[in-house]
Amino acid sequence: MTDEEKEKGFTVRDKRLFAEGEAEDSGEKPDEKKKSAEAPTEQVKEQVREQAGTEPEGYEEGPLPEINFSNFIFSLSTSALIQLGEIPDPVNNQTNKNLAMAKQTIDILGMLQEKTKGNLSEDEENLIKNILYDLRMRFVTARG
Repeated sequence: MTDEEKEKGFTVRDKRLFAEGEAEDSGEKPDEKKKSAEAPTEQVKEQVREQAGTEPEGYEEGPLPEINFSNFIFSLSTSALIQLGEIPDPVNNQTNKNLAMAKQTIDILGMLQEKTKGNLSEDEENLIKNILYDLRMRFVTARG
């Protein structure tokens, strides 16, 4: 350690990977680092597989709808309807109310309406406005 390093009281070592693929001041090879970093991810994936067991009844993997603003709004709206107890949960086919989650989902839709103001097509603006109105009325009814 140099006199300058002793004055500072600490040492900084750069352990980033460089173009040659070697880390400075590291006894570990980059491949070993990669394997050790991937190991927890694989363990988590295996745990999820074990906990999940089999797929829910009626589960089918198929083509997913196009990713666009309208489908995103419909997805949030469906989540709110499930949370309001208006439609059954597709996973367990049971109807449960969770008004706190429903309120949060409705608030998220309201935030999206505010944040996207002036950036949506007329159809998108009408869609979010009408869905929000409907969900808010359903929430008031469910709350009693």
